[in-house]
Amino acid sequence: MPQPDVPTTDIPSELLRDELPLPEVSEIEVVRHFTRLSQLNNAIDTHFYPLGSCTMKYNPKINEAMARLDGFANIHPLQATDTVQGALALMYRLQEWLREIAGFAATSLQPAAGAQGEFAGILMIRKYHIEQGDEKRTKILVPNSAHGTNPATTTMAGLEVIEIGAGPDGEVDLAVLKAVCDEHRDTIAGMMMTIPSTLGVFEDDLLEIIETVHSVGGLMYMDGANMNALLGIAKPGEMGIDVMHYNLHKTFSTPHGGGGPGSGPVCCSEKLAPYLPGPIVTIVEPASDEHEAPLYGWQMPEKSIGRLKAFHGNFGMHVRAYAYILAYGNQLDQVARHAVLNANYLRVQLHDTYNSPYDRLCGHEFVVEGRWKDVPDVHALDISKRLIDYGIHPPTNYFPLIVPEALLIEPTETETKATLDHFVSVMKKIAEEARTNPQLLHEAPHHAPVKRVDEVRAARQLVLCCQPLPAESTSDGVSASSEPEVVA
Repeated sequence: MPQPDVPTTDIPSELLRDELPLPEVSEIEVVRHFTRLSQLNNAIDTHFYPLGSCTMKYNPKINEAMARLDGFANIHPLQATDTVQGALALMYRLQEWLREIAGFAATSLQPAAGAQGEFAGILMIRKYHIEQGDEKRTKILVPNSAHGTNPATTTMAGLEVIEIGAGPDGEVDLAVLKAVCDEHRDTIAGMMMTIPSTLGVFEDDLLEIIETVHSVGGLMYMDGANMNALLGIAKPGEMGIDVMHYNLHKTFSTPHGGGGPGSGPVCCSEKLAPYLPGPIVTIVEPASDEHEAPLYGWQMPEKSIGRLKAFHGNFGMHVRAYAYILAYGNQLDQVARHAVLNANYLRVQLHDTYNSPYDRLCGHEFVVEGRWKDVPDVHALDISKRLIDYGIHPPTNYFPLIVPEALLIEPTETETKATLDHFVSVMKKIAEEARTNPQLLHEAPHHAPVKRVDEVRAARQLVLCCQPLPAESTSDGVSASSEPEVVA
């Protein structure tokens, strides 16, 4: 093992113990326990999952097989580079593909999540201005339609958020933006934008927005979490965006959720390339002829913001994304075309049943209000809980924050028209139930293993234990009393 590059210290004596008593259960108990839990789950392999903002696309099984190949799964990040040339070659090619797809000059695969990719981008912007001797630029413009992590990222980077409101069409209010830029022109570090926004809106005035921020010396950061609406159609780097992150776990497969794994590579323009987090895979020795491979190695960018994660990012996600892009090849645009088509199909089908505050052509997702004036006691949460009874995972609730009782719906590109039509019929049925029997919604779900719970309290006062289920029969008449249950 290499010598540590941080000071070492003894383990605190109070943390040392002679023994660690752990519960002992038989193998069959463990297998039954986790198999039963897996059968209670809503999962993309079993249910429609229209979760807006966090793409829950189909996870191609071949991607999983590729990530589990021995040559990828059993290597160690501390191995000598000459023993892992295949892995480095994959990472290098993925960097190049991601750079090209979004129209940028350079890429780093370091960030392990979208939020960390955001953090990297803002740190790069901050360091760029400091290197230019422009330390007074401490303000980041953030639209109120952006991902919620954007203002948090700005604050974590030690910068100040200036919120920019949306107009009646859901787009950034250009007049307000210009006024703010004029007022703070000497202190604006940049602007963060989610494109398309979490309202599902693509900014008609995007190029003018970018030019406005650039005109006062600011840089443009793009939250690329919704890049699956743009693949093969538009390149942010060619629009004037200076830095953006991808969510490989959203745009390039592996459904997001359940705590990971994530991956948030960051791409940037040429002037920001020296500030990328590292190390980055590079060619250290070109191939001598067409029959040989180049030699790959690691390089830290000249003015790097530093390392963001132990080792080299979530490598398994790199393999999955590589396999996904390789499968689509030059037809990546079909991902965006079908994602946008499916979202607009649902939006139009639900138009007369649910209020859409921004009833216009959307990106890959759209937002409706989960409420009606004639049934004021029914809320978005009631609708979502009732969807569970119909075998559909609820969409995102109460986000974006600027839409009251928001339901953010994203069908993704992989669902069939039959699935979408079924979802429409269920949503219309629930709207009818809200008027004829609202109590049915208030008490939903009725057919789930766990009924309505106080989710906030459960999350804050989490108490887990393993105990037998009560002696009662399941739906198929088989007693479940011997099966353990995790309860909160």
